[in-house]
Amino acid sequence: MHKLSTFFAAVVAAGLLVAGGPAKAADPLRIGTEGAYPPFNLVDANGELQGFDVDIAKALCAAMEVECTFVKQDWDGIIPALLAGKYDAIVASMSITEERRQAVDFTERYYTNKLRFIARKDMQLDISAAGLAGLDVGAQRATISGSFLEEHYPDANVRLYDTQENAYLDLAAGRLDAVLGDALVNYEWLNSEAGADFAFKGAPVFEGDLIAIALRKGNPDLVERFNAAIRQIRADGTYQEINARYFPFDIY
Repeated sequence: MHKLSTFFAAVVAAGLLVAGGPAKAADPLRIGTEGAYPPFNLVDANGELQGFDVDIAKALCAAMEVECTFVKQDWDGIIPALLAGKYDAIVASMSITEERRQAVDFTERYYTNKLRFIARKDMQLDISAAGLAGLDVGAQRATISGSFLEEHYPDANVRLYDTQENAYLDLAAGRLDAVLGDALVNYEWLNSEAGADFAFKGAPVFEGDLIAIALRKGNPDLVERFNAAIRQIRADGTYQEINARYFPFDIY
């Protein structure tokens, strides 16, 4: 079973081997994202990265008056690749956690998330620890959802997946009883054809999950440039315009 503490110990160790200098104001910024987490980041039919994260990153780069390029990176390696200098920032719906703070610096939040369970509409699901005992419950690996399941549901059969989509595929196929994930991502899937027979179960089990941009340590100027850009797009309405493309409610 994947352990986040082991993962981040390796990440921090890898980071110690990298001598990545701070990006200068005029340098193009390379943005890392997963490309497998709709509606936040995905690859469209033309092979282009799209989604809320991508649109926000483009708006932030415009506010900073800097050129942006995007790099697709699998989630499991997204922090190690940042530390290895593959890109300058991660804009991929990453939650701020104390464990991740050991490896990276975070900006201010650019949206707020909750964790919620989903299961078949006709299933009476008790989402307590006792209620999920013996059931097959899935989440994406190296996420707060996966960590939350392992910590709070010791008697459930926790199954972790390389992508959120693979967790949904097993849920739809009946190989999982429930999935725990970001409420906004679950919301997108429940409103798709694949998720039509499924629904949220119970109240959110975790709230106030702050989503931010991750950067290599030792570059406070770049952190502040991003923070100023986040405030700017919030103030000038750009953020709200992007928000409305994806959700009929404010996710900030």
